[in-house]
Amino acid sequence: MSGAPRLEAIWIKPVRRGPMAPAGAAALVAGKGIVGNANQGGTRQVTVIEREVFDLIRATLPAAEPVMRRANFMVSGIRLAHTGGQTLTVGAVRILLQGETCPCHCMDEQCAGLTAALEPDWRGGAYGIVLDSGQVTVGDAVSLDPPLSG
Repeated sequence: MSGAPRLEAIWIKPVRRGPMAPAGAAALVAGKGIVGNANQGGTRQVTVIEREVFDLIRATLPAAEPVMRRANFMVSGIRLAHTGGQTLTVGAVRILLQGETCPCHCMDEQCAGLTAALEPDWRGGAYGIVLDSGQVTVGDAVSLDPPLSG
């Protein structure tokens, strides 16, 4: 992975099963999620994918675009595999990662073969809950902290 880890893209889903809208910035509310996003509360307040994973996928599926994964954030320079329990910091906002976002059959509706390409080793990304309210902007620094020992 090259360059400093950063937030590469933001997408907001205004309605369930609706199209993902690109955004340059997003407001997050602790315990709820992204302002204007259909998913509020619960454990899937924010979903995150890796740019490097999509670079690999596009080598075999050139029609695949990151927005097709229907995630909220795309980061670079951070490996998301097996990060449940770890904290992803985006700008000044912390997201407690809960687990792997498993791809569903809807991925193939957008690009044949995308579901299978996303299945191995957390390629579908991770999901989590928002710990801090605040604003994030494309280009913000990202970091991954180990789980808190208790």
